[in-house]
Amino acid sequence: MPQLTSSESASIPQAHHAAAVSSGAGCERRFQLLALDGGGVRGIFTAALLAGLEEDVGSPLVDHFDLVVGTSTGGIIALALGAGLTPREILDFYVAERGAIFAGPPVWTGVRRLFRAKYPPEGLEAALKRVLGERLLGESRVALVVPSYDLGENAVHLFKTPHHPRLRRDYRVPMWVVGMATSAAPTFFPAFRLPVDEVRLIDGGVWANTPAMVGVTEAVSMFGCGLDEIRVLSLGTTRSLKPRPSRLDNAGLLRWARGTNVVDVLMAGQSAGAFAQVQHLIGKESAHRLDPPAPPEIATLDSCDARELIAKAAHHSRDFAPTFERVFADHVAPPFQPLHGPNAPSTAKAGQI
Repeated sequence: MPQLTSSESASIPQAHHAAAVSSGAGCERRFQLLALDGGGVRGIFTAALLAGLEEDVGSPLVDHFDLVVGTSTGGIIALALGAGLTPREILDFYVAERGAIFAGPPVWTGVRRLFRAKYPPEGLEAALKRVLGERLLGESRVALVVPSYDLGENAVHLFKTPHHPRLRRDYRVPMWVVGMATSAAPTFFPAFRLPVDEVRLIDGGVWANTPAMVGVTEAVSMFGCGLDEIRVLSLGTTRSLKPRPSRLDNAGLLRWARGTNVVDVLMAGQSAGAFAQVQHLIGKESAHRLDPPAPPEIATLDSCDARELIAKAAHHSRDFAPTFERVFADHVAPPFQPLHGPNAPSTAKAGQI
């Protein structure tokens, strides 16, 4: 059973007490969080959907959320929002860089994957550095939580902006480093070692591909929110329409391992379970999710028909826009004030270590 042993973890009662003390009286008003799923290059759908909603609302979409939680490709989008990019700029980044990120001759990548990760990490690293530069996590314009997984310690690893007095470490980590750590998907990319610390991290999707529950936990334990104050918008990257044939009912290793059967079922089950828990805790009226079905020929984790994904996102953003206006648009989050790092108040800097 994985343990929560990252440097930014704490018991919920202690964290809740500290959050309540630091903020005065918990949330004090509605708290909205945006949760972004993993899904590889299908992040094109997420970015396009956000772009459509933002253009309908007529104001920066991120301004309507107190916290953004993202895993893998959703973590990259969350970091880009924190860095000040618009969803339209993020979409342009995905469309332009997908070939460089998932680069390699088809024959070579197929043979390579039998023994090593399918893709070298240099393309992804260069793309992240181009879009995020050397910005630090502590320079984000919005509070962020980005899941990863510590392969060496078999432990959950969460990167967090300094939105609580105790969060003194991660603000110094460059955003591109966080992006590499949250998206190092097993068999696709090698594990990513944190510079200096040498921690071996892999894709947060192995435990939180749909990170909505991570966000609710953060809102309660670190921001001091009550469950009735929280609203969640959870965005997937489209889900597979592929049927599961009855021959899988009594299948062995070979048949389950063929194609993407195991990965697809594990991801679908994890996603359904996580969002069902969120709905159970805060109520269906406060938790909304968009994750439409899509045929496999439109997109896989590392290849896609970008025009078809963008078209699907345009349809669903148009359909969801009235709900967004009714449920989320009237809330404007207060400006995010990091408690540590270069953008922290001078009184907070004086107490940093």
